[in-house]
Amino acid sequence: MNRSNWTGRSSDLGRMSLQDLLQAFVRTRAIQLYAALALVSVTAAIFLTTAPSRTALAAFVMVPVYPFAEYLIHRFILHNRALYRSPSTAATWKRIHFDHHQDPRKLEVLFGAVWTTLPTILVLTIPLGFTIDGAAGAMAAFAAGLLLFINYELCHCLQHLNYTPRSAILKRMKQLHLAHHFHNEQGNFGIVMFWVDRLFGTFYGSVTATPRSPTTFNLGYDRSEAARYPWVAELTGALPKERPSEPGSTSPSRQMGTS
Repeated sequence: MNRSNWTGRSSDLGRMSLQDLLQAFVRTRAIQLYAALALVSVTAAIFLTTAPSRTALAAFVMVPVYPFAEYLIHRFILHNRALYRSPSTAATWKRIHFDHHQDPRKLEVLFGAVWTTLPTILVLTIPLGFTIDGAAGAMAAFAAGLLLFINYELCHCLQHLNYTPRSAILKRMKQLHLAHHFHNEQGNFGIVMFWVDRLFGTFYGSVTATPRSPTTFNLGYDRSEAARYPWVAELTGALPKERPSEPGSTSPSRQMGTS
């Protein structure tokens, strides 16, 4: 990734300032695409609506639905080991999650891949919105899904930035997500909200009370798995790393706010 695509400095979140990140965020083509589509969808919803309250409901219903989608996709798709075991899905799995766990500070693989995120948002929002209020509801729900995803992407970036949020809520959100990356990836699947983790029994608030996972950084794709299923390793050009690379990083305990 050409550094000029971000800030002209670095796409390593361990070295970027908050200002660097915000500049990179608004310059990212995927974020610009989501924002443009949201604007078009809101305009279409306003033009098409015959019952504004129903159209608004189609948008607001996405607020409680979105955390379930975030959780289920993260837990059962992004962490699904079957994906690296097939040559037809290995490259997608590598891009959408393995690379991120191998180096959680790398901005260019932190953002979701548009060819996977956009169809997912469409499938999650359009049918539900249409059921509530026809075409206007579909557009309103799609816009809400896009805006929620933009918020998700920003929060996710902040969680991996070498930065301590002033907000207690954001600080706690960051600690919980970094525990997923640096302590045990089999819990804390939420990014923005963790009440779904509580509902399904995968929430942990303390790293001292939770065993450390040996597969936190490789998601189970270790060297023995790479020998059996070589496609991800071949695309990477190297064997899976047991820990993220060190340059420009802060220590896991410091990032998790546990020290």
